[in-house]
Amino acid sequence: MTLVNDGPERFDVWAPEAGSVVLLADGREYAMQKKETAPGSGGWWTAPGAPAQGEVDYGYLLDGDSKPLPDPRSRRLPSGVHELSRTFDPASYAWQDSGWRGKDLTGSVIYELHVGTFTPAGTLDAAAEKLGYLAGLGIDFVELLPVNGFNGTHNWGYDGVQWYSVHEGYGGPAAYQRFVDAAHAAGLGVIQDVVYNHLGPSGNYLPKFGPYLKQGDANTWGDSLNLDGAGSDVVREYILENAALWLRDYHVDGLRLDAVHAFRDERAVHLLEELGALGDAVAAETGLPKTLIAESDLNNPRLLYPRDANGYGWRGSGATTSTTPST
Repeated sequence: MTLVNDGPERFDVWAPEAGSVVLLADGREYAMQKKETAPGSGGWWTAPGAPAQGEVDYGYLLDGDSKPLPDPRSRRLPSGVHELSRTFDPASYAWQDSGWRGKDLTGSVIYELHVGTFTPAGTLDAAAEKLGYLAGLGIDFVELLPVNGFNGTHNWGYDGVQWYSVHEGYGGPAAYQRFVDAAHAAGLGVIQDVVYNHLGPSGNYLPKFGPYLKQGDANTWGDSLNLDGAGSDVVREYILENAALWLRDYHVDGLRLDAVHAFRDERAVHLLEELGALGDAVAAETGLPKTLIAESDLNNPRLLYPRDANGYGWRGSGATTSTTPST
């Protein structure tokens, strides 16, 4: 599965427990077929003959259901989290930040910004107009509260259900790219707050597609993500690809992970270690520092130790890590 939801296989979907899957794209139905995959990553479906180019509204009909479900990896949801997805190609944007060299977190001032309340308009474009003011105050990084898709118009973002999308009320993914570009032009880094420990209740269709969650194994906010059970290879990939989306496709300078102490992961290599390696890889690929910040109440130094010292490697060749107390 590629990071960009566009191309010959852009409608591939993971639905390991479905007996049949039909793609509804631009009003037409396409019977999907199971793909040949590596062991441990089965359950993928592909749609021969589906539109290979252009902007397409689409969804999935599982096991003969008449209600199409949005893509778990939706890049756009123009009508909300209960309706059809829309394709979006982030590579079509002409970035203007080639001169950006990144920022070191050490000694920096971070401004936590909620897009919906920062300006009367409550949009990313309106917020971008105020970035010069923040830079003038001495701010170094803008940390955006979660912007992923949620039900309704206003939300703090921690009940998101569509991690690959940008809430349409904020302007969608194109406005997000413009915001990051404007921030870099103003000399500001961007940190995106992400929530990988649970999903919100409204519009959460992931369990219909596959074992994304551990049913009956809840943390404070909802069912835990399936990080170590059957099907967890694909669930972990789902999280890692999402982190790479922000760091690579949307040029953000770092991620702040919400409540990592709520991760339930008994695999030999912890998800946090894999995320640390991902941060290093994207930093090496782009030549820019990528910051990872973990909210944790465990006071566990393993978060900061390098991987060759039995740590998770969030402080190393490319990724800088700090921990903050849980709030």
